[in-house]
Amino acid sequence: MTRLTPINIPFVAFFVSALLALAGCSSEKKADGATAIEEKSVIFIPATDARIAVVGRSATHDDNSIHFAYPGVSLNLATTASELTLHIQSSSEDSFIDVDVSGQPSQIVRVPADQSGVVIRTGNTGEAQTIRVTHRGETWHGLLSVSGLTLKDGELLAAPSLPERKMLVLGDSVTCGEAIERQASCKKDSSWWNARLSYGMLIGEALNAQVNLVCYGGRGLVRSWNGRTDELNLPDYAELAIASAENPIRWDHNRYTPDLILSAIGTNDFSEGIPEAEHYIETYLTLIERLHSLHPNATIAVTEGAILNGEKKTALQGYLQQIAQRSDVPVQVIPATWYPGDDCDAHPTKAQHAAMANDLAPVLRELMSW
Repeated sequence: MTRLTPINIPFVAFFVSALLALAGCSSEKKADGATAIEEKSVIFIPATDARIAVVGRSATHDDNSIHFAYPGVSLNLATTASELTLHIQSSSEDSFIDVDVSGQPSQIVRVPADQSGVVIRTGNTGEAQTIRVTHRGETWHGLLSVSGLTLKDGELLAAPSLPERKMLVLGDSVTCGEAIERQASCKKDSSWWNARLSYGMLIGEALNAQVNLVCYGGRGLVRSWNGRTDELNLPDYAELAIASAENPIRWDHNRYTPDLILSAIGTNDFSEGIPEAEHYIETYLTLIERLHSLHPNATIAVTEGAILNGEKKTALQGYLQQIAQRSDVPVQVIPATWYPGDDCDAHPTKAQHAAMANDLAPVLRELMSW
């Protein structure tokens, strides 16, 4: 069974100091009464090691650490170690990860903002265990960095096999999985986000495909939820590994070649009214041309998303139809069902994300002949 060192919140674990793992030892009594120190086998593995498979956009630094901020980025590995310490930290105290060990129930862990790490006990007896660590939240919650991991009494095996099919899902807060795991108190905080159970990731599971989520809450195609056009919107952050306005890091598109690109943008563009048609359509066409130039063999599909309803939904659907008709690149328009959230939050619930995936997966499977 997976064990995470507990702290003050349920299902959360911290390792107080990575140095404790590095200095991990046990003592035993010798016959003459003296105490002998028996050092345990401890191995440090840098984050860039090929045996750690990273799914999702990340940036690599010269010290072999990796940095990421988009939701759904995951580290995937296999080990015989009884315990490992993941040397991870966040630029804030609002970042959470899910830790999955060999199919056991996920554990939610708050990422420390200092240089301590997260200790994971596999409870194994020398048998191979697979571990997946998934970023739950969004870029604006914090930037995560991983320097590596420390293994105790075991070894790191070859990285687990990943699906050959690849999806790129573009969007806003809905695509990011905002407020999926809301609490009855309705006191919203960053622990409510869970990209792992978002509709995009669930579609990936249904279609046996890797998924990269490239999304940002509150942003749109041409303007943000508050009408601002001077923030990073989809054509901007689609080019980035780290979507920071202050310190953006460009993404090397050669690192991930999607077979299918699904764009679900528009809700925030329509927040303050219906945007002017020609500017919106031309901007979307330019984005589609850019995506096609980067990934000429990818199938591109667009949808209006789950939140819009009424005249705004009708308007965006009309824009998407015009885009498909005018595009020099084949574009598939997939209508979305309206999912209104609940009394606590307007974002779709966890159950509604599952329903969204059930709506879209069969259409995409047929489109891709998967």
